[in-house]
Amino acid sequence: MKIRVGFGFDVHKLVEGRELWLGGIRLEHTHGLLGHSDADVLIHAICDALLGAANMRDIGYHFPDNSEEFHNIDSKILLVKTIELIATKGYKVGNIDATVCAERPKLKAHIPAMQECLARVMGIDLDDVSIKATTTEKLGFTGREEGISAYATVLVEKK
Repeated sequence: MKIRVGFGFDVHKLVEGRELWLGGIRLEHTHGLLGHSDADVLIHAICDALLGAANMRDIGYHFPDNSEEFHNIDSKILLVKTIELIATKGYKVGNIDATVCAERPKLKAHIPAMQECLARVMGIDLDDVSIKATTTEKLGFTGREEGISAYATVLVEKK
């Protein structure tokens, strides 16, 4: 069996008038993330990590932000398409380890729902999806609540 790792990062600006989607679930918050799709930074970081592990470029290459096809798209659809893309090279997800950086909303209570959603979408065991939340101690754009960022590391397997 061949294994590879990938790393992904994404960031989106917080704005009024948008829904907040993280890890495939909608969260109640005063602001949402600005983007061409639903701007789910966690899913986008995971997609980039998966594509990187399979040496298949990045999310913007496969799902460009100037394409009407992906305008306001649910990022869970992009994740399914990413799983299908890496499968064309014989890869499947081994596990995901991700971190979301946000001052607010507090994410701890939402992490189990995110894990369940992402495991279901990717067709993997719940135990193979680790999500952590942190703040930046009020430093930088995240600390000023101007945006949210996410990091993901993945392991993919090829038989």
